[in-house]
Amino acid sequence: MTAFSAAVFQNEFMPASATEVNAVVTVTATGGAAAAAPSEKIVVLVVDCSGSMGAPDTKIRGARKAAASALSMLPDGILFALVAGTEVAQCVYPPTAPRTVPQLARADETTRGAAIAVARQLQSGGGTRISSWIDIVRVLVEPFPQAIRLAYLMTDGKDEGEQPADLMGALTRATGAFQCDCRGVGTDWNVAELRAISSALLGEVDIIKEAAAIEADFQAFLERAIGKTVAAVNLRIWTPKGSVVRFVKQVAPSIEDLTAKATQVNDLTRDYPTGAWAGDESRDYHVCVDVPAGSVGDEKLAARVTLMVGDEQASQALVRAVWTDDDALSTRINPQVAHYTGQAELADAIQEGLAARAAGDLDTATMKLGRAVQLAAQSGNDGTMKLLRKVVEVENEETGTVKVKRSVEAADEMELDTRSTRTVRVNKAPPAAPAAAPEEAK
Repeated sequence: MTAFSAAVFQNEFMPASATEVNAVVTVTATGGAAAAAPSEKIVVLVVDCSGSMGAPDTKIRGARKAAASALSMLPDGILFALVAGTEVAQCVYPPTAPRTVPQLARADETTRGAAIAVARQLQSGGGTRISSWIDIVRVLVEPFPQAIRLAYLMTDGKDEGEQPADLMGALTRATGAFQCDCRGVGTDWNVAELRAISSALLGEVDIIKEAAAIEADFQAFLERAIGKTVAAVNLRIWTPKGSVVRFVKQVAPSIEDLTAKATQVNDLTRDYPTGAWAGDESRDYHVCVDVPAGSVGDEKLAARVTLMVGDEQASQALVRAVWTDDDALSTRINPQVAHYTGQAELADAIQEGLAARAAGDLDTATMKLGRAVQLAAQSGNDGTMKLLRKVVEVENEETGTVKVKRSVEAADEMELDTRSTRTVRVNKAPPAAPAAAPEEAK
């Protein structure tokens, strides 16, 4: 089976009366797909078939080809469905009779061929009501709560057929039911809207600039989906009485705030979902805990992080707090925590800078995007720096001196926005050998 391990990187030393404890927890899965325990796997492809996909028709033609190609990659035995999204969602394969509950198909030579034939006949027409798309995926996957449940949602437009509350309601109903990656084709869609969907459903958002690139993106999603081997892993975080988890964020390979997604286990313990995992994968999480102030010489367990695979405990890591009057110890900045704090600031600076530019506030845009350039250079985030250079003229990376370009391609601006939360890993020294657990850990 896939094996999980957890390691903590932190400076546990704090000055007297300090209350904030920060740590980066690295979670690693090893063993690969061949060693993983078999899990039922579900893939649902949701293709926007609204009228705008036919203007120009290269989009719907690209979507047909991409869906057919992706369906051809499905391995035997996987459960799947193809959904066409307009002002209503229709499960076009397997075909669903009116007023009946849609169901999944199991992939084999016959069902793949039939689904591919349907994909090649997708037509554009109608409006866009994404809540119905989310709802139908939820209904499709509900009978399989233990499965790895993944969806891919592609659209070229905004959710203009309903109120924002309708979409939020669908996301509330779907939270925890499946994961969903979102893709926007072209530039007529809304980044914040698709980010809200992917964030709620533990997926990722990205742009497909040209219709010709749709097929490659569909295929990449299928490859990732096929590689998933563990349905769900939770970070179960216990904190002692009087302590409070301020936030839990995934910080690599991308930034995702998990704080509001927690579910209560008991008065002192909460589970934070991390979604499905591949057999060989590593992610970093920033855990911040507020603890009661201590005196010099005090030591306590600030948090206990347990990896839960289903109901099984896979690994455990301890976050410690030690109060000292040694300034050399308490002022030392842990490089992992500092790095990811900077990456979070980088993402915020990009999004705030782009918002200011859209609002015509060039002074704020220049300041924020300049800070983003500075942070990207300091952290070696070359991918983000390349995208920033499409939006600003960089005069000095070290000082963050830039000029906002007056003419920027909309696709370049949206690409920077969608990928602003992607981070680079920090080179880690091995964690210190664990000390004896403080009293609260026992």
